[in-house]
Amino acid sequence: MNMRNILLFAGMALLIVLEGSTTFGGLFGGSWNTALFILNFGLLSAIMALGVNMQWGYAGLFNVGVVGFIALGGLAPVLIATPPVTEVWTTGGVGRLIFALIVGAGVIALAITLNHRLRGKVRLVALCVTLIGGFFLYRALFDPAVEVIEAFNPATNSNLGGLGLPVLLAWPVGAALAAGAAWLIGKTALGLRSDYLAIATLGIGEIIIATLKNEDWLARGVKNVIGIPRPVPYEVDLQSSSGFIEFAARFGADPVVASTIVVKLLYAVLFLVVLLVLITASELALRSPWGRMMRAIRDNEVAAEAMGKNVTGRHLQIFMLGSAVCGLAGAMMVTMDSLHNPGTYNPLRFTFLIWVMVIVGGSGNNWGAMLGGFLISFLWLKVESWGPAGLEYLTSGLDPASPLREHLKDSAAHMRLIALGLVLLLVLRFSPRGLIPEK
Repeated sequence: MNMRNILLFAGMALLIVLEGSTTFGGLFGGSWNTALFILNFGLLSAIMALGVNMQWGYAGLFNVGVVGFIALGGLAPVLIATPPVTEVWTTGGVGRLIFALIVGAGVIALAITLNHRLRGKVRLVALCVTLIGGFFLYRALFDPAVEVIEAFNPATNSNLGGLGLPVLLAWPVGAALAAGAAWLIGKTALGLRSDYLAIATLGIGEIIIATLKNEDWLARGVKNVIGIPRPVPYEVDLQSSSGFIEFAARFGADPVVASTIVVKLLYAVLFLVVLLVLITASELALRSPWGRMMRAIRDNEVAAEAMGKNVTGRHLQIFMLGSAVCGLAGAMMVTMDSLHNPGTYNPLRFTFLIWVMVIVGGSGNNWGAMLGGFLISFLWLKVESWGPAGLEYLTSGLDPASPLREHLKDSAAHMRLIALGLVLLLVLRFSPRGLIPEK
């Protein structure tokens, strides 16, 4: 890494330090609590940007359904770490549900087999009969089972619950869920041209979000799951600990404030360890013969295929790897919030913003994607407060009853998008390949 890149990361670190500094808190309007929140948000964003960079920067795959894979990863802590709803499991609803899912999978497998073995009109008729009949059979088994599960205590449960396992196990499981979905999607969609792949992944991402919102038996849908276990202590537990109160008193800190800072620091350490492992593995992979092969496929698929490379197979491989990294970040995010809320999975935040991070940082460069993750997440959080304050200052000389003043103040909510669009335009104009471009 050259001196320019080091200075860019040092400048990013300085922004976070200034956010927490009491000396500059008045200028940045922050505190150490907000600085650590921005740091954790940036670490998660950097991991997501690494996942997208693997797909686009390594292989040129245009995935516009990033939000779906992040959401699948976020489902893992609910299924792994929350306690099981034993009453639901003993009513027989779960067994019927599992049987219905097995029947549905069997119908799909039978349809695939018929599609490969039959030809002509016979194949068309057989597929129609299998899929239509199988759908009605599946629904006849699935719907009653779901009704049994969702009828139990809908105010607090109405879902299967989890396995009650340690929450850190949910992180690799979230990556596995996203990778499995990527395999299913990639087996059909990766044969499409890049523009059709973008449309397919966009639609599939929205299908995943709609499923999480509407299938209450899985994770309570939009009723949310709260109280998901965390890998670090809860603030209230620290505040009730005499040892921690003494520890805070040594620094002259309020135990409430100190507990929030300590919890955020612990999360930062966990997230930093994961990010360092990922960036190390990514750099080693990119510099290996495998990485050179992936870039050769990205730059000229025809030539790579002529040299005997399995282009579709390698595309599927990198599609799964990138999606797994996004799913891992999704599981980590839900663990930090201790809340699963499908309504927060907005494509603007979890697809468009991640793409801006990769483009601004430098597509094809892992360090660039990581820098973009920190920079854009910092701006995304700070412009929310800077926008109204800036417009208030700019319009202070206007008549308080002026329609223009009211219009500008009402437009403060859009300052995030304006600021990010401006940053993107400036980077594309003066550094088209990103702040840290690919060599």
